[in-house]
Amino acid sequence: MRQAGRYLPEYQKIRAEAGNFLNLCYTPDLAVEVAIQPIHRYGFDGAILFSDILVIPDALGRDVEFSIREGPVLTPLRHRSELHQLEPEKVTEKLQPVYRAVRQLAAALPETVTLIGFAGAPWTIAVYMIEGRGGGHFSNVLNWAQKDPDSFRQLIQVLTDATVLHLSAQIEAGAEVVQLFDSWAGILARISGSNNQLFNLWCLDPAREIVIRLREMHPDVPVIAFPREAGRYLEEYARETEAAAVSLDSAVPLQWAAKTLPSRTVLQGNLDPIILSKGGDDLQVQAQRIIEALRDRAHVFNLGHGIRKDTSPEYVTELVEAVRSTS
Repeated sequence: MRQAGRYLPEYQKIRAEAGNFLNLCYTPDLAVEVAIQPIHRYGFDGAILFSDILVIPDALGRDVEFSIREGPVLTPLRHRSELHQLEPEKVTEKLQPVYRAVRQLAAALPETVTLIGFAGAPWTIAVYMIEGRGGGHFSNVLNWAQKDPDSFRQLIQVLTDATVLHLSAQIEAGAEVVQLFDSWAGILARISGSNNQLFNLWCLDPAREIVIRLREMHPDVPVIAFPREAGRYLEEYARETEAAAVSLDSAVPLQWAAKTLPSRTVLQGNLDPIILSKGGDDLQVQAQRIIEALRDRAHVFNLGHGIRKDTSPEYVTELVEAVRSTS
């Protein structure tokens, strides 16, 4: 979960050299350097490609900027008439620098370190594209999805196709595992109530299609899915998408997950990033709690969401040592 990020001083130095965030993503030598930094510092078992989920709308021709104060800002997509401007078949051409970074990273990593690629899920990318940013009330994307589902389905299909192409290209370049981030899945989970139709339409179904298509193309490459804040729908999501693993956000009860989610599904997560940012005895206690709760399941220890920028690198060292000494 954002292993090479704002909390590392060596990352900040490279980030300043790049000029802006997308330059860093699209400059293979720099992207490889920041992806390897946490491997050198901590010796993690997996290295995640340094990129961003919003390279997809950028490659589709939408304006994407990263503001230091505001985060990602996009030119909003607000009408069905704009859909014809999106050309998913050109995504891999635009994102060649990303695949060069994957190839370089695959060559540079020790054989014992797994290389993880990733992409944003169609629903989450649609949220950013329609709202123009993250957060807020999400009224524009929800209105479109509910009032004009036919054209919204067209957008989701464009994004699904683009995501399959993007993840497949990463695999062909050397990614050994890929992860699908549905950071805004919780929006649909909250409004669906007892009727899961919206969640299934815009979150579960596209993820299932992506998993199936990637499995047909790359049968030996696992897909990890992360429907953040899916809540009660996580069980159906894990079962129906047949993802090899699901990431658990920090709100998921671990005893429930261990008992309820399909036994074939590897579980990942769910340490609260706030606990890591505070360090101390509670960090040790919570790490042990997670390991014990999931001891009888295949489990990848990780955070329940992205690491906070105010996290001390020393606390990450403490966590790694705690996990390795008890698992």
